[in-house]
Amino acid sequence: MKIITGICRVAVGVLFIISGLIKANDPLGFSYKLAEYFEVFGIEFLKPFALALAIFICAFEVGCGVATLTGSKIKLTSWALMLMIVFFTFLTFYSAYFNKVTDCGCFGDALHLTPWQSFSKDIVLFILILPIFIRRNKIQSFFSNKVDSIIAFGSVLLVAVFSIHCYRHLPIKDFRPYAIGKSIPEQMKIPDGAQPDVYESVLVYKNKKTGEKKEFTTAEYMKATYLWQDTLTWAWESTENKLVKEGYHPAIHDFSITSVEGEDVTQKIITNPTYNFLLISYDIGLASKEIQPKINEFVKECSKDSVAFIGLAGSSAKDIDNFRHDVNALYDYYITDQTVLKTMIRSNPGLMLLKNGVVINMWHYNDFPSYNEVASKYFKK
Repeated sequence: MKIITGICRVAVGVLFIISGLIKANDPLGFSYKLAEYFEVFGIEFLKPFALALAIFICAFEVGCGVATLTGSKIKLTSWALMLMIVFFTFLTFYSAYFNKVTDCGCFGDALHLTPWQSFSKDIVLFILILPIFIRRNKIQSFFSNKVDSIIAFGSVLLVAVFSIHCYRHLPIKDFRPYAIGKSIPEQMKIPDGAQPDVYESVLVYKNKKTGEKKEFTTAEYMKATYLWQDTLTWAWESTENKLVKEGYHPAIHDFSITSVEGEDVTQKIITNPTYNFLLISYDIGLASKEIQPKINEFVKECSKDSVAFIGLAGSSAKDIDNFRHDVNALYDYYITDQTVLKTMIRSNPGLMLLKNGVVINMWHYNDFPSYNEVASKYFKK
């Protein structure tokens, strides 16, 4: 049993550390996922605290992983592990059974798990944590109580600092399809022969006498017509198409750019053979205004060198127009889906440099560069 417990400690500790560090690398992205869960469970009042909770959970998860490996504060740690796994097992089961959240976010953008895969992962984790919890009174720490405390709280503090740094700048490691060096057009392509999603129409009929509704696939209804046609009426408002088999989806499948007048300019921008800048604000009403004077100076320099500079926002044309007047923006804005913009860059606003649709570089607004800095590195060679 001691050997089994030791193996479980290593497996659980390493998994918690990896999972926590991956999410700590992108705390803003993890906060988006938490906000999604808050909506599902009807606790939207927690959404303003999503970022703080994201940073805390990442740090706490790594702290538990380190403590599990070293045996530090093992009684407290084992209880924390058990409570967490019970809670998250329920959460992932609910999400999978009712198809509420399609990706748990357990490993950020590094590894996407379906709801049922995530639930299965939690079941395995529960099995691994159980021996640790049962033998918690027999596990000895490698260190003294003082060193235990330093290890436990020190690891939590370090990860929290790391996570805050990534929030105030950008993720150290970018796992998203818009990462530096990746081509947006290439990741939008669908290979020849790729299978599309397969849908099936589900017909809903209502019993004329009882009002009870019954679902049929098209084939089922055709077989049962002679039994039901005199007692059922078509409840057309409840009929829907259900996904039967998921097909191939490119890494980028929902990217589009339209002008405020509604013109699609996606291809024009992502196939531009010269350098062009995108200033990205998923919600223009929440975008930092303090950086705008520096952005306007940057745009003036771009104009001198005939370098294209546009803004992308996930807001209405009216909100965009109001914002442009408030900050005297010297560039045009185009409209893109908010979720896409959140994925493109973890900054509001954030700056992205493209060439032929390839992401050359990107900057958080806290690290907004000078035009000369960018030009000397990319344009004047």
